[in-house]
Amino acid sequence: MNELLNLAIDAHGGIRRWRELSQVRTTVVSGGALFVLKGLPQDPAPREMTVWLHEEHASVTPFGAPDQKTDFTPGRVAIEKLDGQVVVERRDPRESFAGHVLDTPWDPLDRAYFNGYAMWTYLTTPFLLAKPGVTVSEIEPWRERDETWRGLRATFPPQIASHSTDQDFYFGPDHLLRRHDYHVDVAGGFAAAQYVYDRVGAGGIVLPTKRRAYRRDGDGRPLPDEVMVSIDLSDIRFC
Repeated sequence: MNELLNLAIDAHGGIRRWRELSQVRTTVVSGGALFVLKGLPQDPAPREMTVWLHEEHASVTPFGAPDQKTDFTPGRVAIEKLDGQVVVERRDPRESFAGHVLDTPWDPLDRAYFNGYAMWTYLTTPFLLAKPGVTVSEIEPWRERDETWRGLRATFPPQIASHSTDQDFYFGPDHLLRRHDYHVDVAGGFAAAQYVYDRVGAGGIVLPTKRRAYRRDGDGRPLPDEVMVSIDLSDIRFC
């Protein structure tokens, strides 16, 4: 395993502990300008997010109505009743984003797909970088104020749904995640820099509870005037 990735995984709880766990649940409050641009502004109500750790599978409750939830995998996204009855579903959901630009409206299934792959990515970082088919290499470090953050570029295989094929992850001197860079391919491919804060330990795993994603300029600097996506987590439970 790549030396920096090994250090990062150890700092976030270690691969042995990760393999003992199967699922994480957390309360999530999200928002940001992206959802306004997409015609689906996010209300501030808390929701319950469930992510399966060793397969790309996620669900959020409620969604669209108090008795509804989402069910996301890379090949299918659905809105279901809490008893599993399908309200609406879409196979091969990535295809629905062909030709989208930043302000192309989303429908609820588009939103559910984005939410599913994004939250799965965030709640399994950095452990997903060790999954079969993911290749990583160290890149130039990023200097932020008085710290230097070492970086890893990950290239994801087609079977993993995520923001973009290539994504950069930056780790502080303690080898904990500080920043995550990517292009949002389902929203016209805009370049994003996501900063993470307020780490906690839960079930032996260390992870941030706050995420703020900004557009970034050609030099990699975030454009701080507009938060594209905000995510706050609480009550994190691994099992």
